[in-house]
Amino acid sequence: MKTLEYQPKKKVSFPTLEMTKPVDDLNLRLKMIYMGMDKAAEFFKIMAEDLFSYASNRIPEISDDIYKIDKALRGGFGWDLGPFETWDVLGVKRVVENMEKNGRPAASWVKDMIAAGITSFYQRKDGKRYFYDIPSKSYCLVPDAEKYIFLDDLRTNKVIEKNAAASLFDLGDGVLGLEFHSKMNAIGPDTVGFVLKALDKMEAGWEGMVIGNQAPNFSAGANLALLLMAANEGDYDEIELMIRQFQKMTMRVRYSNRPVVVAPHGLTLGGGCELTLHADHVQAAAETYIGLVEVGVGLIPAGGGTKEMTLRAMDKVADGDVVLPNLRDAFMIMGTGKVATSAHEAIPMGIIRPTDSISVNKDRQITDAKRQVLALAQEGYKQPQPRTDIRVLGKAGLATVKASIYLMWMAKQITDYDKVVAEKLAYIMCGGNLSEETRVSEQYLLDLEREAFVQLCGERRTLERIQHMLKTGKPLRN
Repeated sequence: MKTLEYQPKKKVSFPTLEMTKPVDDLNLRLKMIYMGMDKAAEFFKIMAEDLFSYASNRIPEISDDIYKIDKALRGGFGWDLGPFETWDVLGVKRVVENMEKNGRPAASWVKDMIAAGITSFYQRKDGKRYFYDIPSKSYCLVPDAEKYIFLDDLRTNKVIEKNAAASLFDLGDGVLGLEFHSKMNAIGPDTVGFVLKALDKMEAGWEGMVIGNQAPNFSAGANLALLLMAANEGDYDEIELMIRQFQKMTMRVRYSNRPVVVAPHGLTLGGGCELTLHADHVQAAAETYIGLVEVGVGLIPAGGGTKEMTLRAMDKVADGDVVLPNLRDAFMIMGTGKVATSAHEAIPMGIIRPTDSISVNKDRQITDAKRQVLALAQEGYKQPQPRTDIRVLGKAGLATVKASIYLMWMAKQITDYDKVVAEKLAYIMCGGNLSEETRVSEQYLLDLEREAFVQLCGERRTLERIQHMLKTGKPLRN
């Protein structure tokens, strides 16, 4: 801007942002940035204080109530927190003092509120949310609060049990709620163990369970860091045990004696998708990015995902009809790691069933999922039985799918190692080395999944892919 000439782009590093990157808690992250001392923190302060000044001075011009402004900005622009909710996080009184110093005055009603000893725009009491009502100068219940279940409102007195990876809530009416809260909600041994324990508790006398959360993403998949560590140490027995436990979890979800509803949203990848596939009913958010993406790290879906997609593909085919198109479609979805960009798009992919439900308003998702649990229970839920009649094509079908893989490889649509992984996937979907078309059990396909997964963990190129994904967040095409 001084010379009016072009110059090379320089990489800029802001210590405040670097420090907050590993922090998952949004509230803590906002506080850390606001307290920062560098240019990035200063920019955030200016932006936030300008926003607070503008929003507070638009009452009653735009709305009489603060919760309506927050709701409009969250719904209309996808914000996690509205301006008054963000202001609460940063501390209303402290921020107002800074705003006055910086020439960005808050509205007079905010100063009156603080002078009266009220220092937050919202408060939670008895599991309900109240907002500061300006005309009455007191807290009022947020309208329609009974229509929504916010897990944050239940943390004080409705948490039954928790560990570092998950929490179990009492959602009321005999329904349990299971929430993941690991980094990116990745599913590791702690999560799996907790889900199994929660299922035991549910079967001991509850109506059913909702598995869902209100983080930005449902689950980014399995914990790859733990897997990489075990693979680097050559501990294949540990890997085999991890996969066996994961399969046990998904099959318990499918075959428990009480209904389990899964509520995916945001990123629902890999293991998160496999868990969703095994629900009695799925209550998906409209904005759900869901898919089996394991091939991107040199693996195959081994938590029951390959088995379930095979089962669904073959169930669509009537006796006497040609089965290969359906099988090939399911193979391509997994073999290319295709991700649905919405819940509606996941239906023709076979990941979400036409009988499942979609919540357009994400705030209603847990409430909608709970309603589905109660509906299933009241209809007289009958515990399903494991399938032993899954149709697989054996060597003849495998040869046809392998021919398709070979053509993709020759056309350079896939790499050499993509071809190796794809053939492992095809082997499972066709039932292995069976000489002819056969009916097999779910456990048979689960065993093939587990065997292939452990074998791939021993491949150098798989470990390179996992390491690259952990480091960059992007797939490696080796």
